[in-house]
Amino acid sequence: MIAKIMSEIKRGTAEIIDYERIENLIKNYYEKGERFYIKAGFDPTAPDLHLGHTVVLNKMRLLQEHGGIVQFLIGDFTAKIGDPTGKSVTRKILSDEVIAQNAKTYKEQVFKILDESKTEVMFNSAWLNTLGADGLIALASTFNVARMLERDDFTKRYKAETPIAISEFLYPLLQGYDSVAMKCDIEMGGTDQKFNLLMGRTLGRTYNIGKEQAIIMMPLLVGLDGVNKMSKSLGNYIGVTESANDIFGKTLSISDELMWVWYELLSSLSNDEIEKLKRDVENGTLHPKVAKENLALELAARFNTQEAALAARDEFNRVHAKGQLPSDMAKFEIEAGDIWIVEALSLCKLAGSNSDARRHIKANAVSVDQVKISDDQLRLSKGEYVLQVGKKAYARLEVK
Repeated sequence: MIAKIMSEIKRGTAEIIDYERIENLIKNYYEKGERFYIKAGFDPTAPDLHLGHTVVLNKMRLLQEHGGIVQFLIGDFTAKIGDPTGKSVTRKILSDEVIAQNAKTYKEQVFKILDESKTEVMFNSAWLNTLGADGLIALASTFNVARMLERDDFTKRYKAETPIAISEFLYPLLQGYDSVAMKCDIEMGGTDQKFNLLMGRTLGRTYNIGKEQAIIMMPLLVGLDGVNKMSKSLGNYIGVTESANDIFGKTLSISDELMWVWYELLSSLSNDEIEKLKRDVENGTLHPKVAKENLALELAARFNTQEAALAARDEFNRVHAKGQLPSDMAKFEIEAGDIWIVEALSLCKLAGSNSDARRHIKANAVSVDQVKISDDQLRLSKGEYVLQVGKKAYARLEVK
């Protein structure tokens, strides 16, 4: 049984440090009933979580099922510095009000995945606010500048003569000190966090806390574009607070190749179940589109309800498979003799700007009443129109 559990834990991981310790933690739970603690930290620098964040959360939920207590750390103190990982410039300092509001939404969203009864929500301001100047100097003295510059992002910025704030050097030290304060058994994070995660192991020895945390690193989820990691700034993301319709439709837009990566990192299906799906697709007994629909249905249901997910599937098929119009189009109206099509698209939030609207028209992506248009000087006179951009964006406009 332990071997099968460890196989599920290993699934999709990029790297595990101290695999034997994790295996012993699982054994001790089943043989002695001893629970263990898993840490993952999230700085509340943005208000919403997306599927990329859930890659780590899904693995934590699995560990909860086998004896783990999750220490979900909200970095309300470290958010004031900002994690320099992957950044080419120093982050802007966030206000206490923004951090508090973002932290509140994190707490609300995370229990869409984690078992609340096996989760302790913690804030690192609880110990970092009381660390004091003496404690901070002692912490800073445990590491040297040469070692800190071994970080790839710091090295690049240093060579490019891009400023690096001293506070950014403190960030990995403070994240490592979180592990000292929390005395966790396992710390989790993305591959981009390796330097910070290893700091926790280093400081655990320095401060002699009596245990050395194991590390599980997960790969960064590739976003909807199939190229870059999922990111709100790139617009290639699915938020966990999005509607079932949006989650279902966006998931269906990914490539067949990316679908299997998402299955591995996001689905609750077992290894055996996913392998069977792959075999069925390969031998032609299951169409790839059906496999992708099943994944879209699972994700839409997880972050909404099963009923909403099924309704999203029916709506998608009604609109896209049968060529019908969606039943829940946003409605807009304007009192004018007529309106320029470019302005109409912006008004109906189908384009981010007039220039964006022109690009859609030139790309032959705009329809009025289900008829493609190519004239970016078109004016819509009094009447009601259905505007469409691409395959999924619709709006109903009434010109009065």
